[in-house]
Amino acid sequence: MRNEVFRGKIITVAVLDGRWEVVEHPDAVAVLVQRGPSVLGVVQQRPAVHAVTWELPAGLIDPGESPEEAARRELAEETQLGGRLTLLTRLFASPGFSDECIHLFEAHDVHSVHGTPDEGEELHVEWRDALELWNAVKSGELSTSGVTLLGLRHALARLGIQP
Repeated sequence: MRNEVFRGKIITVAVLDGRWEVVEHPDAVAVLVQRGPSVLGVVQQRPAVHAVTWELPAGLIDPGESPEEAARRELAEETQLGGRLTLLTRLFASPGFSDECIHLFEAHDVHSVHGTPDEGEELHVEWRDALELWNAVKSGELSTSGVTLLGLRHALARLGIQP
């Protein structure tokens, strides 16, 4: 049994079986772009966590769009880059209360493309050293997302670095 208690622009809150409060959220994508020890990310204000974050390029999958199409679009919109994409994994953002699934891709053979940024989205694109990012998050100096940490861990493993 499902009882919808709230419907917003992006999320719906439902109560399942009279006891489980669930946030229904569209699935999303994130893209790891690595150049040697550096990883590409975006810096942006995240009101939900009251912080400026450094994150992998990411965004929601639009209706009718495949995860790979969404990853390609988000990478172009946020970084003006494109390339061959491979799926690294997919994961649930917070399965204790949300159904959001995130598809983590890796971009290869990266090149410039045209992408139109989302209206009103304010972000800054930045290459940073993967180990420095990891340590900044570990020390609490930098805020990020779980999928970004997974991408950083993958980048560090590729370099043979165990933080």
